[in-house]
Amino acid sequence: MSVIIAGERSGVGKTTVTLTLLASLRRRDRLVQSFKVGPDYIDPMFHQHVTGRPCRNLDPVLTSEAYVQQCFARHSQLSEYALVEGVMGLFDGISSLVNSHLSFAKNKELMTDFASTAHIARLLDLPVVLVIDCSRLSGSVAAIAHGYQSFDPRIKIAGVVLNRVGSDRHLSLLKDSLQPLQLPILGVLRRQDNITIPDRHLGLVPTAELPELNALINRLADLGDTCFDWQHLLPLLKSKPLPHPPHLPPCGKLKLHLPSSPVKIAIARDRAFNFYYQDNLDLLQQLGAELVFWSPLEDAAIPKDVQGMYFGGGFPEVFAQQLAENTSVRDAVKTAILQGMPTVAECGGLMYLCEQIINFEGKSWSMAGVLPTSAVMGGRLTLGYRRALALQDNLLVKAGTTVYGHEFHRSHLTLTPTQPLFETSRYDCDENMGCEGWGLPANVHASYVHLHWGESIEIPQHFLKKCRKVASIET
Repeated sequence: MSVIIAGERSGVGKTTVTLTLLASLRRRDRLVQSFKVGPDYIDPMFHQHVTGRPCRNLDPVLTSEAYVQQCFARHSQLSEYALVEGVMGLFDGISSLVNSHLSFAKNKELMTDFASTAHIARLLDLPVVLVIDCSRLSGSVAAIAHGYQSFDPRIKIAGVVLNRVGSDRHLSLLKDSLQPLQLPILGVLRRQDNITIPDRHLGLVPTAELPELNALINRLADLGDTCFDWQHLLPLLKSKPLPHPPHLPPCGKLKLHLPSSPVKIAIARDRAFNFYYQDNLDLLQQLGAELVFWSPLEDAAIPKDVQGMYFGGGFPEVFAQQLAENTSVRDAVKTAILQGMPTVAECGGLMYLCEQIINFEGKSWSMAGVLPTSAVMGGRLTLGYRRALALQDNLLVKAGTTVYGHEFHRSHLTLTPTQPLFETSRYDCDENMGCEGWGLPANVHASYVHLHWGESIEIPQHFLKKCRKVASIET
């Protein structure tokens, strides 16, 4: 069955509760598969660190409703327990027209909570465990719980987790208030200063930058052993097949014409570059690629005999000095690209291909210098789903193709490309966001828009086709 850990709003402690559950289950040697609603990269890093298994993103904007169902069905059945962490508040989504084949939607009904945690709960028919921040509540907790319990009858609230409870007296008041609702209290977490995960300008600090992370996870496991009602939680977490799984074949079972020898793709993965959807990497492998992981921070050269490069997002601005000082790698990346190596660079990867990164303090650091522009850090956050229309044939898609992605950054470029990749607009309305993305040199796809390839297998296919073509020319 599994459950979704949802919040009554952002910041109530969903991630802490989720990690506490995962850490306690892993301490019991349970095989657990985790999922994350939405486009987030960092929360899944913490999930994977605890479970030892890649966390899967469930996002119907970046993929589709059918893909969400298929992804959950495929991966949850490979583990004993499954757990989904929600996004924002339970009903916080976007406006979208949905199709009539969904049992809970009328023909072309405007769904205002599309891609919300509630939407995913309905798609997967999963019960919800609601996390409530009780730090400034007593009797009002019942009104909040009752509102969420009754707002949408299609959502089953299995119980609540009371977070940031101050004292025994505080807990007693909360329990007395909730008693008339007959809503199970599945966990109680006290105010804990020693389980705080540090954050910065784009959210939590990634796992690779936290030397004390294992100690923190151990404290969470200790907490989880005692704060949850495991008698009621374990049956909910038990993974069960969906009663009517979608008729969509797993990408691993697609009939693919694989080459006799794999194409080697250099994947930049270190503290500066670590924003990747696991499904993207899986698709590359399933299409015949050999992934070679390397570090632009630490390595002295790019991997040998690779036919393509992939720079994901991350925090190059935090490590700009170290990236700049690794001149041999910067020069090698530039030379490889100018000689025709197909290269995908998303967000942080785009910034690395620029001439410079200018940090929050105004200090500039030299980067690879492939793109004739600089990335400047600023206070303004660019955030949201994007509908992107390809303006020209490029490394990943053909002209006229519409793709859906997500932007999340605090930098901007000093120069607009003369031949941009995309014309972008907001997903939930027709507001034009302008043109963006660099496709010159022609073997480069550099964009702020993060793409999930799960529902668009033609994207990695197009990329690998270009890599094989370049490889055949070289040989």
